[in-house]
Amino acid sequence: MNGNEVKSYVYRRIEWLKGMPEPQQKAMLANLRRGIGRSPGDMPELWGVFLQDMPPEMQQERGGATREEWAIYLALTLYALHQQGSSISKNENMNQEGASLGGAVSQLIKPEEDPTENSVLRRFNALATASDIRECAHHLRGMVQLLRANAIPLDYPKLAKDLFELQFKDKAPIVRLHWGQDYYWNFQSNEEKEKTDE
Repeated sequence: MNGNEVKSYVYRRIEWLKGMPEPQQKAMLANLRRGIGRSPGDMPELWGVFLQDMPPEMQQERGGATREEWAIYLALTLYALHQQGSSISKNENMNQEGASLGGAVSQLIKPEEDPTENSVLRRFNALATASDIRECAHHLRGMVQLLRANAIPLDYPKLAKDLFELQFKDKAPIVRLHWGQDYYWNFQSNEEKEKTDE
């Protein structure tokens, strides 16, 4: 199993949610929000949302949730949190392809703030250095609330892939590096834009 399969599955689940009639969609997103802070499988009313059509190799035969299940569950519940107050059917979808976590977080920094020393970066660092998936989920929830408050979208299928790979010791440093690169690239590109505008 690899991260791209997790990414594809979350993409299909979000498309499935988008295709629902609005009242049913709102109810499903509200259910997903209630799953925040819980473990995959805790709430039977969510099983169909994140387990339906999931390839068997992503599922655990016995015991706790798999890495895939954790990544998918977190991506979908956080997407529901991010989507709260916005209508998918009115082109207010908070899932946007290519909107990386580092790039989205960098948009929270005010122009007068130092991108290397601010409260948002400290929170982002706490997320990036979380010791396990539960701690990561805790910090990510706060970050998504900030993104929602500022109407900054995020690529949730890509986030699911990142969360999956973050659970492997050999892949976690690569995920963290990409987050950092995307965060600082945004400031670099803004500075270059200002130079070309002069």
